[in-house]
Amino acid sequence: MIELPGGTFLMGSDDGAGPLDGEGPVRPQTVAPFAIAAHPATNAEFAAFVEATGYGTTAEREGWSFVFAGLLPDAFPPTRGVAEAPWWRQVPGARWDRPEGPGSTVEDRGDHPVVHVSWIDARAYCSWSGTRLPGEAEWEFAARGGLVQKRFPWGDELTPDGRRLMNAFEGPFPRRAGGSEGWTGTSAVGIYPPNGFGLHDMTGNVWEWTADRFGPARPGERALRGGSYLCHESYCERYRCAARMASTPDSTAGNVGFRVAGPSVDNDVLAVC
Repeated sequence: MIELPGGTFLMGSDDGAGPLDGEGPVRPQTVAPFAIAAHPATNAEFAAFVEATGYGTTAEREGWSFVFAGLLPDAFPPTRGVAEAPWWRQVPGARWDRPEGPGSTVEDRGDHPVVHVSWIDARAYCSWSGTRLPGEAEWEFAARGGLVQKRFPWGDELTPDGRRLMNAFEGPFPRRAGGSEGWTGTSAVGIYPPNGFGLHDMTGNVWEWTADRFGPARPGERALRGGSYLCHESYCERYRCAARMASTPDSTAGNVGFRVAGPSVDNDVLAVC
């Protein structure tokens, strides 16, 4: 955990990816001091939770989850896709410890973010570990790392001096071109430089569940932050500090994880969970 001082910052953006995302208007927002994990929850950490509790995830109960088609072998059997996003495949048996379905494993990915976890699963992990999910304002305050209204945790340039500072999609989407770091999905946490608060992977790698509801435009859905390894400037710029996404609490996919925040008994965020 990294202890943050809290304070007032400018939250949101007036030049977001889409008006329905609800990023704007830019407004002052105050957060109390809080603690947040230096990186997203990993496979190894989630495995310890499952071993201790015997917990079965939403994807295990449902028997499937969404997997990015580019991570599946060419000979993978046909499955249902998403009409609006055919690069997502409904894969029977895909779950946190079998991220590409039966035959896949996380044995060599213990330090990668856990994926295929629903908001419900993330909350269960928090209950076991004595933590909680951060609120959206807390998450964005943390992601900005003390910078004011910058697009990314390090500034406004996507690749300053040609350096890649997060795990995001490279090449023509949705065909994976192979990034300079060689990742074809999630990357190990902490391999990219931290932001000004010492936090890693605040953008890119995996979307992170937050405690808050998305808002009136998507009632009943929860807000996610940070973008993922599938974000690319050609179609989606949601790997920015202010970017948001909504999903139902029981949704799972191969690019969705979470990050925990420190326990708090007087934080209003707990009241809306």
